[in-house]
Amino acid sequence: MGHYAAVWDRKAATEITKDCDGFYKVLLKNPRGASAKVSLQGGQVTSWRNEQGEELLFTSSKAIFKPPKAVRGGIHICFPRFGNCGSLDQHGFARSKIWTIDDNPPPLNLNDSHGESFINLLLKPSDEDLKCWPHSFEFRLRVSLAADGSLSLTSRIRNFNGKPFSFSFAYHTYLSVSDISEVRIEGLETIDFLDNLCQKARFTEQEDAITFESEVDRVYLSTPNIVAVLDHERKRTYVIRKEGVPDAVVWNPWEKKSKAMVDFGDEEYKQMVCVDGAAIEKPVTLKPGEEWTGKLELSVVASTFCSEYFDLQNSGF
Repeated sequence: MGHYAAVWDRKAATEITKDCDGFYKVLLKNPRGASAKVSLQGGQVTSWRNEQGEELLFTSSKAIFKPPKAVRGGIHICFPRFGNCGSLDQHGFARSKIWTIDDNPPPLNLNDSHGESFINLLLKPSDEDLKCWPHSFEFRLRVSLAADGSLSLTSRIRNFNGKPFSFSFAYHTYLSVSDISEVRIEGLETIDFLDNLCQKARFTEQEDAITFESEVDRVYLSTPNIVAVLDHERKRTYVIRKEGVPDAVVWNPWEKKSKAMVDFGDEEYKQMVCVDGAAIEKPVTLKPGEEWTGKLELSVVASTFCSEYFDLQNSGF
């Protein structure tokens, strides 16, 4: 991978370097000073900064930078499974593999990309992968940083198998927050969810917003295309738009579980929350030759945002 060490694309404002942790990273920049980093290890977004240079994604101070273990933080690509499942690694193997740069991706129907910085990545199964999940596929991932600083991930998975296969999927997203006790999530009220702390029992969200006073580990089902995460102390709101990923995972480990994780600080649960666009309850099934597309877009607006101003059934993509 030595030829990746000093590549610079002026048109796309994309630079590929070897980071201090030993991983090759793609640095995306926009004209206003926002930036994002994407690691070829796992296709993982490891950083997303606004125009003021503030980090918007959480990464643990105790994260382990040792492949094939996924780094605790950023945005993980969870495929072909989310959660523990048989012989597969937790959350699948995509987040622990080395991705390659896709120099000749098929056309992708996107909105106006003027001022956008992006990178296209590609993952194909290794012989080792085929032993634990015997299905031939191509996974194409585009990570884009728009002129307004919003971050988007577009995944395309094609079945090159001779028979259908099914998979679950998640964009496992660690958001940086000031204090979890001051955070509320809007857009999931009245939605059914599976509670992983109660043997995946099914409940209906009764509150007008999700707030945090203890550990939360839930899969909200068939959710709206827009979810909002309000951080009152920092006076900003993360707006999560998604397409092709109907479910939403909400997770915070709280104090007890934080202390049990070797790659997570004892008190760091206060500075993070995971809100994932996912396809879990109803796995995606692809026939031979078929392709699935799933998209996640993250943006930040002022704290005056309220989810009721959005048409939650239309993501605006």
